[in-house]
Amino acid sequence: MARKYFGTDGIRGRANHFPITPEVALKVGMAAGLAFHRGDYRHRVVIGKDTRLSGYMIEPALVAGFTAVGVDVLILGPIPTPAVAMLTRSMRADLGVMISASHNPYDDNGIKLFGPDGFKLSDSVESDIEALIESDLTRRLAPSAELGRARRIDGVHDRYIEFAKRTIGRSLSLDGVRIVVDCANGAAYKVAPAALWELGAEVIAIGIEPDGLNINREVGSTSPAALIAKVREMRADIGIALDGDADRVVVIDEKGQLVDGDQLLAVIAESWHEEGRLAKPGIAVSIMSNLGLERFLSRLGLTTARTPVGDRYVAEHMREHGYNLGGEQSGHIIMTDYTTTGDGLVAALQLLAVVQKLGRPVSEVCHRFDPFPQILKNVRTGSGKRPLDNDGVRKKIEDANRRLGASGRLVVRASGTEPVVRVMAEGEDRELILGIVDDLVAALGEAAA
Repeated sequence: MARKYFGTDGIRGRANHFPITPEVALKVGMAAGLAFHRGDYRHRVVIGKDTRLSGYMIEPALVAGFTAVGVDVLILGPIPTPAVAMLTRSMRADLGVMISASHNPYDDNGIKLFGPDGFKLSDSVESDIEALIESDLTRRLAPSAELGRARRIDGVHDRYIEFAKRTIGRSLSLDGVRIVVDCANGAAYKVAPAALWELGAEVIAIGIEPDGLNINREVGSTSPAALIAKVREMRADIGIALDGDADRVVVIDEKGQLVDGDQLLAVIAESWHEEGRLAKPGIAVSIMSNLGLERFLSRLGLTTARTPVGDRYVAEHMREHGYNLGGEQSGHIIMTDYTTTGDGLVAALQLLAVVQKLGRPVSEVCHRFDPFPQILKNVRTGSGKRPLDNDGVRKKIEDANRRLGASGRLVVRASGTEPVVRVMAEGEDRELILGIVDDLVAALGEAAA
């Protein structure tokens, strides 16, 4: 059943338009607070945010909602999503909230929820919260004497920095390593440069001047051109690009070449496999990960479990089946020995640990396989349009799968975070997959018009 508020990564949309309005945020705070009342004690929630201007609107509305149902609120300020997940557990909160639209532009925003274990909520729990949002919440408000209290928490940046540094042990030093880090004018603009510097690196930081309107604008993991230019200019050993809430990362090698999440997963998986650190002989990835990664892992004797798109679904599969490494091509890398969600900084540190151990350039360490040709295009859909239900589109998809056969893969899906349909095809024959994608894009465009 289609849901009214939640998508694949929390609630997301254009700021000050449904569902990212103060009214909805107020109800989300009330509903989520009620859903996580688990006993006769003072309940608490931690709330973090990225650097979007609309965070100043959403944060107080959530605070009002939580306090109205008797939940105490600990306000963290701008901080990465993985830090919110970590602090939810370490501060014994009943719930964690991150106000962010991740890699989207500033005029979008979102609300991500974490349970007391630091993991994102399941579909069933989100559905329960939706039902509460739609109910009459006024009858469940706390008595005047039992309202929640709210206070800002100091020192959370230092706590997260120390946590991130501990994930690679005390023996690793980045002395002599020149790093350009791009913080996307987002949530990690303070913590990422500080953590790398404290580990001994020479740090050149860009994307560290947020003004509320420039998050992800021509910087960050989805716009790596500025980082590529800076790596070349500074003759850096590596470039690290985070996104707006720092739960994903891509890397630029010393030659200015982009390294995506699939290559990072290959590096970490091989290293952990050699060290006996993989909980199971395999990793979990989404359906978007390249076939080249799957073939590479197979040669190592490792399996590849595929999940729907979204780091939440990867994490759920990892928990259910006992994997401790997984992620997405987009740069969400989940290592459940340390984190409960994607963590761009921790993933970058794991890569740096391998680079230092091998004593080889990033360009050599991070080229673990040749990816299959893969083409991804988006088709924007109008309000209420469902082109994937069109009979002509369905027939085109069936024909495309027959043409690909066993030599490739086709993924056609509606985005859970934007009003677009994504078409991805990969295989050994680039011209074949390009033709398939273009045919499907044309058919979807007609159906969506």
